[in-house]
Amino acid sequence: MGPFLRMRVSLLVGWLADRRVPTPLRGPVYRTFARFTGANIAEAQMGPRGYASLGAFFVRRLEVGARTIDPDPASVASPCDGRVQAIDRVSAGSILQAKGRPYRLAELLGSQPGKEALEGALAITIYLGPSDYHRVHSPVDADLDEVRWIPGDRRSVAAGVVDRIDRVFSTNERAVLRLSGPAGPFYLVMVGALNVGRIRVVGVEPGATPRKRRSFAKGEELARFEMGSTVVLVFPAGTVEPDPRLALGTRLRLGERIGTLAVGSPL
Repeated sequence: MGPFLRMRVSLLVGWLADRRVPTPLRGPVYRTFARFTGANIAEAQMGPRGYASLGAFFVRRLEVGARTIDPDPASVASPCDGRVQAIDRVSAGSILQAKGRPYRLAELLGSQPGKEALEGALAITIYLGPSDYHRVHSPVDADLDEVRWIPGDRRSVAAGVVDRIDRVFSTNERAVLRLSGPAGPFYLVMVGALNVGRIRVVGVEPGATPRKRRSFAKGEELARFEMGSTVVLVFPAGTVEPDPRLALGTRLRLGERIGTLAVGSPL
């Protein structure tokens, strides 16, 4: 499937996801979706009848208390539900998409990095599957400095694809969020995928830049995917150490500790 056809398929899926589901059918439709994907309806903030479309159900908010944000001020919390797809250090300007498949960090970010030292930076890639909660939250207390919207392809980001095709993350459509936290600036990249034509950032219109700097508390909603995809976190060298329990394939839930801040480290 070529880029044009992938784009058309994604637009069609988005259109279908927005169609209103008659109220009597919502329970059966969403329960069927949950049965096939593994989504947990019981965690949703509302019952099935409260979601007018499959798209609305897909980006459902969680009920209060469904996730716990690690309370340690020095912790870095997982920004989302998902599975660890890669843990790597930037080397010669590149990071790993999957084993044996490096790509250039500058390509992912859409420009050369700024003054922060990204050689040796920690990069954590988290894949969100169809069963996952699809809102993305701030991993630390942070200010949103910049959003860079980068057009691109819509290849699937499933493990079987990124294991065999180079540069999926750095060529797919994406939103690059540059944030400033307690240990300095870092990046959170929202990577779109097949059937993921809409990435939303809280308080920022699609394609626009933030009108003013906005602060987000750790665990506060930052953005969302309107279908499943991938988040890539990039922390400059010396600012974050990965949690020793973190490993490839680790199943994450929003709020779990994935690292520790090295506050005051030189950037």
